[in-house]
Amino acid sequence: MSISNLLYKREYPINDAITIRIPTVGEILDAEEEYYTMVSMLTAMPIDMMVQLDDIGVDFTTINDYELFLLLFGGLKERDTSLIFGGLELGNFQMAVNAQNGMVVLRDGKTGTVIDRAIHGQIAAVLRRIHHLEKNRRKPANKEALEYMLLRERQKARKRSKRTEESQLEELIVALVNTEQFYYGFEGTRELTIYQFNESVRQIIKKIDYDNRMHGVYSGTINAKELSQNELTWLGHR
Repeated sequence: MSISNLLYKREYPINDAITIRIPTVGEILDAEEEYYTMVSMLTAMPIDMMVQLDDIGVDFTTINDYELFLLLFGGLKERDTSLIFGGLELGNFQMAVNAQNGMVVLRDGKTGTVIDRAIHGQIAAVLRRIHHLEKNRRKPANKEALEYMLLRERQKARKRSKRTEESQLEELIVALVNTEQFYYGFEGTRELTIYQFNESVRQIIKKIDYDNRMHGVYSGTINAKELSQNELTWLGHR
C-alpha cells in the first residue's frame, strides 16, 4: 500500500466510511498512554504480544496480524478511539461472517460499514507510516527457539513492570526544542501534527549524523569514497 502526502493532512481516508485522524502533538499529550495503547492494538504483530498470547494458550507463530486484531477488538471497542477514527463508533461493530468468502469481518449493523482483513491492513499501514513503526516478522526456527524467545520476553516484561513509565513524547519535545535544528518552541510544537513531529525527529537525527560524518571526512578519520550516496546528503530519508 502506497501512502504519501501526509505532511499537511489532518486525516487520511481509508474509504468513504473510515478515516484515520492525524492528531496534533498537543492532543496526544493530553491522552498519551491511551492513544499509544490504541495504536499498538491496531498495528500489533503476533510477535509483539507473544507473552500475552502464550498466557491464553495461543502460539504466536500460528496466527496472523488480522487474527490478533480480532482478538484485541473487544478491548479496543470499549475505548474512546476518536483521536484515531474521529466519529466512527467502534462500539457498534460486531463480528460477522462474509457470506461470499466465509471470512470473519467486523460489521456495523447500523451503517453497514465493514472492517475486513484488507481494511485492517490499510488502517495499520497508515498508522505505521504516521508513527514510523515497522512490522516485526521474526519467527523462531524451532520449538527451543520459541521457548527462549518467550523466556526473554517475560524477563523484559517483568523489568518494564517495575519501572515508572514516563512520557516518551515529552522527552522528545524537550530534546528537539533544545536542538538548534528545530524551529519550534514548546507551544508551537503542540500545534504540529504527530506526523510532522515524527518526520522532524527523523530528519534532525539524519542531519546530526550527517554533520558528524562530514566532520570525520574533513578531519581525515572517514574516507568519503567509502560512503554511499545516501550518506553524503542529509536531505530526505526514504
